[in-house]
Amino acid sequence: MIDFVDLWVYLSGSQLLWLSATLVAYLAADSLSGATGRHPLVNPVLIAVVFVALLLLGSGTSFQTYFAGAQFIHFLLGPATVALAVPLVRYLPQIRRALVPMLAALLAGSVAAIVSAVLLAQAFGLDRAAMLALAPKSSTAAIAMGIAEKTGGDPALTAVLVILTGIGGAIVVTPLMNALRLKNYAARGFAAGLASHGIGTARAFQVDPLAGTFAAIALGLNGLLTALLVPLLLPWLLP
Repeated sequence: MIDFVDLWVYLSGSQLLWLSATLVAYLAADSLSGATGRHPLVNPVLIAVVFVALLLLGSGTSFQTYFAGAQFIHFLLGPATVALAVPLVRYLPQIRRALVPMLAALLAGSVAAIVSAVLLAQAFGLDRAAMLALAPKSSTAAIAMGIAEKTGGDPALTAVLVILTGIGGAIVVTPLMNALRLKNYAARGFAAGLASHGIGTARAFQVDPLAGTFAAIALGLNGLLTALLVPLLLPWLLP
């Protein structure tokens, strides 16, 4: 108990507190997910977000204070993305064979994600700012926020929508693919990465390494294509 108190006093006086809290929250959430056999509804990212959010609300801590301590995790997103090249090399023959279907699916999926988001926003009576924030929601957060900033949207709102899209996709992808009786893990993974970016890719790696590899490809390519398509499609979609 004395050692725990000393550790708490040390962490609470430094920026390591929120880095440690984030890591502990995710490890606890991942343990819960593992205990349920990686059930889609027990998503470790969602659970960890809830844990940290409750801790911040309970302690009255601002996001700026939290991010000052946890920003090292944000920095690791870059190396983690680069590390996705490892499984790409491992499954290179399968990737080459599926190149043409992947490109066709990429174009169709990217256009569908943008158009459906804007049209649904219009159908529900959302304002122009919400439509601009929704348009790039299926690309990874860093790219989506940059797109929103360039098109006049709110990057912060876009970041929230990207995270919700990723979590929602990671939850529904497995039961949806099972319901569709789609057994090709390359196709399943590609769909997850295209629609749900990094969080969907993480889920795909939990299910199957091949699915995760194709999800990583979709994640990268869809980010690039979305950055090109959003400025082209928005003038045709917005009132």
